Amino acid sequence: MQIDMKSLGLTARFIQEATIYNGLYIGRIASQYKDLYKVITETGELAAEVSGKFCYHVRALSEYPAVGDFVMVDRTDNSNGNGIIHQVLTRKSAFARKLAGTTNDTQIVASNIDTVFICMSLNNDFNLRRLERYLAIAWDSGAIPVVVLTKSDLCADIEARLKDVAAMAIGVDVLVTTSTSDDGYLAVQSYIASGRTVAFIGSSGVGKSTLINRLLGKNVFDTNEVRNDDKGRHTTTRRELVMVPQGGAVIDTPGMRELGIISADLAKSFADIDELAAKCKFRDCTHGSEPNCAVQQAINDGILSAARFESYGKLKKEAKYDGLNSKLIEKEKINAMFSGLGGMKNARKFIKEKNRNKSR
Repeated sequence: MQIDMKSLGLTARFIQEATIYNGLYIGRIASQYKDLYKVITETGELAAEVSGKFCYHVRALSEYPAVGDFVMVDRTDNSNGNGIIHQVLTRKSAFARKLAGTTNDTQIVASNIDTVFICMSLNNDFNLRRLERYLAIAWDSGAIPVVVLTKSDLCADIEARLKDVAAMAIGVDVLVTTSTSDDGYLAVQSYIASGRTVAFIGSSGVGKSTLINRLLGKNVFDTNEVRNDDKGRHTTTRRELVMVPQGGAVIDTPGMRELGIISADLAKSFADIDELAAKCKFRDCTHGSEPNCAVQQAINDGILSAARFESYGKLKKEAKYDGLNSKLIEKEKINAMFSGLGGMKNARKFIKEKNRNKSR
């Protein structure tokens, strides 16, 4: 079996970097199960694990191989046992989130992707605030986000939903799909091409796996029917990269109950607010009670929704405090509290008084 790795996304940049590692072969991570990886090479698939030396030098969970990574492996088949992964080649993009239940660990959901399909169903799953969060992370990933609205057959007013999405998904393509007709997935097909990788991201049960099965022309991923409460059932249990017959690759991902922010590109995902802020009278306007605030004026005029501005503030704080320990977070919050009230002098006075009360 011969596989065209260039069709699978292997570029000249990866090939050039691979020349550093003599005696090793290029592969791409297709899936992971605990400590074992499925790797695609030019001669087929093999099971592989990371080397002991790699584990010794790794500094963070995010540095381990992830689905979509190009890696250097010591063999191309399993005739003499599992392959050994010695190196992860430099990622060109990565959709990452804060690992659920931890403070600073980062989970790479998918790497080396060209397009992120942010899937959201047009039934009870429809949630603009969640979509804003996905877009902020997607823009930061280095890939191009595309909003894919699924299950249009379950929506009574598609035009209203599209209007809501267009108002906050600025500069982003928005596609509408359904699984009830043979041509209901054609809107996404043009994004699938040789050499390109598309990752499907979204909540559980929005129809990601069904959509991918349609693109592949066969049932590669299991799917379930919609529940009685009009919500989908979670089916995909792990991330997996699959080659598309006509060229390119797609990555299916499990639904995410939590989407903690590691870093986010708010300038792109909230470009409308940044544009308004530039018109404020004061350069350091907090968009609260300052006079001639363009942001507050836009809210009063109905141009900007208060809910969107509140979401912007929450994401901005979350991204700002990410990676800080509790003491540093507290310091940042105190600095923000006193930024317009005498600055650091008042902040130090506040901290001193707080510590004095603790010692009593």
